[in-house]
Amino acid sequence: MNWNQIWTSIKDFFTNNFWDIVLFVAVLFIGMIVVKILLNIVKKLMAKTKMEKVTQSFLFHIVKFCLYLIFILILLSMIGISITGLLTTISALVLAVGMALQNLITNVANGIVVVTMHMFKKGDYVAVSGVEGSIEDINFLFTTLITTDNKKVTLPNSDFLNNPVTNYGAKPIRRVDFSFEVAYESDVELVKKVITEVMESNGKVIINDQKKVFCRLKTLEASSIKFAANCWVDGEDYWDVYYYVMENVFNEFKRNNISIPYNQLEIRERKDNVTMPVIKERLQSREEKVREENTKIDLENDNLLKVFSSKNKKKKDKKTDK
Repeated sequence: MNWNQIWTSIKDFFTNNFWDIVLFVAVLFIGMIVVKILLNIVKKLMAKTKMEKVTQSFLFHIVKFCLYLIFILILLSMIGISITGLLTTISALVLAVGMALQNLITNVANGIVVVTMHMFKKGDYVAVSGVEGSIEDINFLFTTLITTDNKKVTLPNSDFLNNPVTNYGAKPIRRVDFSFEVAYESDVELVKKVITEVMESNGKVIINDQKKVFCRLKTLEASSIKFAANCWVDGEDYWDVYYYVMENVFNEFKRNNISIPYNQLEIRERKDNVTMPVIKERLQSREEKVREENTKIDLENDNLLKVFSSKNKKKKDKKTDK
């Protein structure tokens, strides 16, 4: 292998095509910036429409794919590849790949159905396939959920059409259901009165002719009697009301001497001495973690007007300090 000949060929190539290479790099760099700015503008325009955020996100991904495809085709034409022949090749390739990736194509079709049918909107809390979380995003193939403990769960779009989906955020008003067990010697009317008064004492509970608080004796258990109760609240107040009622019913039961039955347990006394290992060192003093401020500009997602105005403000503040 003649390395000198190879090096000479490489050098001649760059020498003869220097300006073409410079033009290609310039188009590549400027094109990436232009595409990101266009996507930023498209996102801002969609945000001003009345479309739901999930629909906006899905359409945004389609626009993003098309823009990048056009950009790649322009770059390929600059290096001498025929676009006509390339499109023919891509069509044949898409057909072949489509036969092999039927499940992915199905997910794309399901994603279109999910968006057009308005099954849910961004931020809705849903349960599907044993997973619960708030809808964060829908793309060509997957839907992303954020769980209550801030985990990101990605599900194929087919799961939302092939399985039952519970949308807790579909309606503005929700019913909060409760179940309470008390001892058999308890006064039924007193128990109902206590539970009802607790629910009615919370101003977030809706009380009108259509939505009223409810409490009745439901079942007779082996060692207790069970009461079913419910009330109606705005969706965002669900958990606040739930915990309020549970805590205050428990306290009111004690104030009114309403007994909650316990399970019977067999207890055995240990005769040996139990020693627990103890670490005598105290807790270390807290040292706050230093978090770096993210100064990178995302041309695609950031609000460019706010970014540049904030940078100008920081520069003015620095000059003032000097």
